[in-house]
Amino acid sequence: MTRASQKGRDALAYAGSRLVRHTAEAGPGPTLAGADPEAGLVLIAAERVIVRSASGADPATALLAVRDGAEIDPPEIAVFLGRVDGRPVFAAAVAAEAGERFPDPAYRVLDLRALAAEGAVAREELGLVATAKSLLGWHGRHRFCANCGGPTAAAAGGFRRECGSCGLHHFPRTDPVAIMLVRRGDACLLGRGAHFKPGMYSCLAGFIEPGETVEDAVRRETFEETGVRVGAVAYHASQPWPFPSSLMIGCVADALSETVAIDPAELEDARWFSREAAARMLAGTHPDGLTVPPETAIAHLLLRDWVEGRT
Repeated sequence: MTRASQKGRDALAYAGSRLVRHTAEAGPGPTLAGADPEAGLVLIAAERVIVRSASGADPATALLAVRDGAEIDPPEIAVFLGRVDGRPVFAAAVAAEAGERFPDPAYRVLDLRALAAEGAVAREELGLVATAKSLLGWHGRHRFCANCGGPTAAAAGGFRRECGSCGLHHFPRTDPVAIMLVRRGDACLLGRGAHFKPGMYSCLAGFIEPGETVEDAVRRETFEETGVRVGAVAYHASQPWPFPSSLMIGCVADALSETVAIDPAELEDARWFSREAAARMLAGTHPDGLTVPPETAIAHLLLRDWVEGRT
């Protein structure tokens, strides 16, 4: 077992939250319609979040009050997330244009990536917003029963949907993704997809398939993408990734071979980097202008902890 640096963990986007969750086992929970105007509210307008700007001593926040949303159209979906410091917190999905028509100019509309990249709100709010976005997105995609096709309705405050026709209960899903720092001696294996910004390389990653262990997913994905065989695999850290609802399971893995043969359908390039080259990529001083993902991403944590000798 390896130990991630605390500083690196603290930098991860969407991984911090003070939410005490309401769950499917906790009963129906309160409703937004009957909520106190001072109860908390996370407003999601399509793929973006409505944020109140900083004012005086008050920092910018994505945790609004129910009264803040009183003048916009009723939400398409509303759920009860739980409580933050004892305060009830709801999440609501509103139409995309609602953010543009928000009555007060002190509010901004940002997507989740910009919210994290800018450091626009406190770290512990990013995890709250990620929960809201993933849960609301799940409701939007599961209006009908996968068993019989009948309409479903939200229950348990929004942590379950129930089919009125066959009675089946549906629960929010999380898609596990293995992301791995593959190492061999004093080198690590990084790749880049065609959609990456120019010059950026990252850790290899892929979805874990049904009936597959995390370790086997690391081995399979590494071989499929680069032709490199992997032996020992160890868990390092994890990060929620609400696009739409994944959990990045960060691992370090020991390569058994060196020859790289990429699958062009998977990667544009993959290569071995020395520890020194990786350190320069982290610092933004690589002579060829090569970079890695920002510190808000778990790939950065995996790479930095290897460079600094923690793995």
